[in-house]
Amino acid sequence: MTASPATGLPLSVRQLTKSYGGRLVLQSVTLEIAAGEIFVLMGPSGAGKSVFLRHLIGLEEPDSGEILVAGARVGPEAAETKHRLAMVFQSGGLLNSLNVEENVGLYLSEHRLQPPAEIARIVAEKLSLVRLGPDDARKYPSELSGGMRKRVAIARALVVEPQLILYDEPTSELDPLVSLTIGREIVNLNQRTGATSVVVTHHRDLAFGIADRIAFLADGQILALGTPAEIRASTVPLIQQFLTAEFK
Repeated sequence: MTASPATGLPLSVRQLTKSYGGRLVLQSVTLEIAAGEIFVLMGPSGAGKSVFLRHLIGLEEPDSGEILVAGARVGPEAAETKHRLAMVFQSGGLLNSLNVEENVGLYLSEHRLQPPAEIARIVAEKLSLVRLGPDDARKYPSELSGGMRKRVAIARALVVEPQLILYDEPTSELDPLVSLTIGREIVNLNQRTGATSVVVTHHRDLAFGIADRIAFLADGQILALGTPAEIRASTVPLIQQFLTAEFK
């Protein structure tokens, strides 16, 4: 498949440091993420990955350092930008009282950004991108499998035509076959939209299956950064332990 013209946003993370109650969670993290790439932040549980992700969407203010999205600073105190960002939460974050169609179109309908007929068209289009159809649109979250809930969450993120998509543990609690499907969806959507994708995961198969580049985070520090092949070839003991299944 040929990628669409890139609409993704570049990110610069500069000396990002964060602590809670005297415990250092992120230590001078510095990264450059290119527009349109699939960038994976991988590491064991408790490494600081989710804290890093919360900083990317401005939910946390660093103790020091900064994050720039296309040159604009991110953070609770930063000026609002016109960049379109979306997040796919680990839990999916679907509302049980709404069906799939209503969940996916919620942002558009609440903000009255489109007339109802156009919202219905957009929702159907986004659901089709994650291979869900009209019958699925009428179901409620309780009627969906874990993999389907993840795909609905991705479709909901897509309604804003994001230039940056953040995925928080998108394959958590899914079996290997469904995880593979979700990984393929992430790659296909990246190719179709040109959006920058940042994926936080501790699942090695997902990371190596989809990433253009991987950063390995442990104890709040980047221990290695490179292509999947370069990460596999790392001689850092903690990375080798992780790759040989000591950490899961």
